Amino acid sequence: MDKLPHEKGFHVSWDQLHRDARALAWRLDGHGPDDGAWKAVVAITRGGMAPAMIVARELDIRHVDTISVKSYNHQTQSEPKVIKSPDMDLVGDGTGVLIIDDLVDTGRTLEVVRAHMPKAHVATVYAKPQGRGQVDSFITEVSQDTWIFFPWDMALQYVQPYRGTD
Repeated sequence: MDKLPHEKGFHVSWDQLHRDARALAWRLDGHGPDDGAWKAVVAITRGGMAPAMIVARELDIRHVDTISVKSYNHQTQSEPKVIKSPDMDLVGDGTGVLIIDDLVDTGRTLEVVRAHMPKAHVATVYAKPQGRGQVDSFITEVSQDTWIFFPWDMALQYVQPYRGTD
């Protein structure tokens, strides 16, 4: 029998996300094209908003915008499309811009985003092998068949043990 998503799950708490997003900021610090500085952060909504806020704070980046790409309906992927673009006068071709997302899975969302800002630096907190080629920086890699449960996806409740019944 195939495992259900929660059985090959990687559960991320708010504390862990904060630590990992700060680690991502530290990895990006000093690597922008303007004497090491970055001019803007563009968060991919919705999952990229929390890590983007943390990265922007850590690196003292005041220009923060969003790009919204719809590619999931619940837990199934569909063709990604941009439904909200950032201020293109600010981001231009992406030079000096950090694009931040929580996770790269297949990389299809990031392909669409890169088409809008081809010179931007793409950074995710978590990466799966199939999408890694679309990311310039990341913190943690998980297997392709792992389902990541982010803190905004979870509520506290009893969970059956992985093996056994008690």
